Amino acid sequence: MALTTCLGAALASCSDEAEPAAGQSAASPAADARLARLAQQAADTGSLGVIVRVDTGDGKPVEIAKQAAWTKDDHRLAVGDRFRVGSNTKTVTATLVLQQVAQQRISLDDTVEKWLPGLVEGGEHITVRMLLNHTSGLGDFLLTPQFLPSLTGQEKRTWTPRELLAITPQQGPPTEPGETYSYSNANYEALGLILEKATGSSLAELIEQKITKPLGMKDSYLATDAEWDTGENSDNEHVTGYEPDAARLKKILSATVDLPDGVGFVGADRPGHNVDTSAIDPSWSWAAGGMVSTAADWQTFLTALNSGELLPEPQLKHMRTTVDAPEEGGGYGLGLMRVDTVCGTVWGHTGGLPGYSSEIYTDATGTRSVAVFTSTNFGIKEEKAATANKALVEAATCQMLGKPQPAHSPAG
Repeated sequence: MALTTCLGAALASCSDEAEPAAGQSAASPAADARLARLAQQAADTGSLGVIVRVDTGDGKPVEIAKQAAWTKDDHRLAVGDRFRVGSNTKTVTATLVLQQVAQQRISLDDTVEKWLPGLVEGGEHITVRMLLNHTSGLGDFLLTPQFLPSLTGQEKRTWTPRELLAITPQQGPPTEPGETYSYSNANYEALGLILEKATGSSLAELIEQKITKPLGMKDSYLATDAEWDTGENSDNEHVTGYEPDAARLKKILSATVDLPDGVGFVGADRPGHNVDTSAIDPSWSWAAGGMVSTAADWQTFLTALNSGELLPEPQLKHMRTTVDAPEEGGGYGLGLMRVDTVCGTVWGHTGGLPGYSSEIYTDATGTRSVAVFTSTNFGIKEEKAATANKALVEAATCQMLGKPQPAHSPAG
């Protein structure tokens, strides 16, 4: 869930060997050790807690969990911990829509008005495809005065998708449907409603029946409230999420949003001017960002998707047909991002909710995958934290692709 546009034990066995020289295989103890150091640097620089899982398809994933020292008093991080994956949920929602397209129950050219009459202003000109690739012309409800208190946890209110669509503004400046990419969570709230109407099933049922159960994703589900469901694998705990306190948050967002004084996330005060946001209700995010999962589970899903297991070839081709989205690092397809990294192109999505930020990608074939989870979202928008987090994601992605980690990454 982009908020501002937008595994076992830790690798204690890694040695402190020198980083791999140019041309050296990315799959080496030295590369693993350097990735672990980058993860610890990111945690200590503002990411607070980091989970990294790199799977090169050889059955031997690299699994790292690192955290800032003070956070261990709240929870000892493990790679298998459950995590709010935010807008990565959009890829699941899009997959479900495209499965219905393959069965000819929904057409990408259907209008919103056909499925949701009177619910979305201008819906007669907005198509399902435009919702999927964020070219609908709809703005986002996320930082509106009506919704902001719920986002921060100051107001405990259960929002319905229809209520969120009702407070969704136009893009600023307004654009005609189909003209311009502009990321909006409202698009996927509408898609969730269309799915339910087309199938007669709830979104949670569809996710379980079509995605998580067939793929054996036992730690993944759609959150319906602030509680963390232990499910079948009750040994897997959840990551504690943090955000900057009100004063830090105002400073971080000053360039883009003029927050009123005192507006901040609700939660227990923690060191470093942070608050624990783990108990903030994410159910409003629903089809746009409501899923809980683990690194291994989500890599299972994304691998199945990009290898062609979940969609027929024509629908997967539609999903990978992108519009320009420079702010996402490349292009945006139908619920799937194309990100052009320093080591090659990857496919996946990003996610962000209060206390949780994630990036999960595969290569073009779905053979290799990488997940990087971070236990803060706004906290990694501070300059030093952003730099360290970016270096970690770059190194992990390059290692996933079988390329040497970038030499400029700040690891000793």
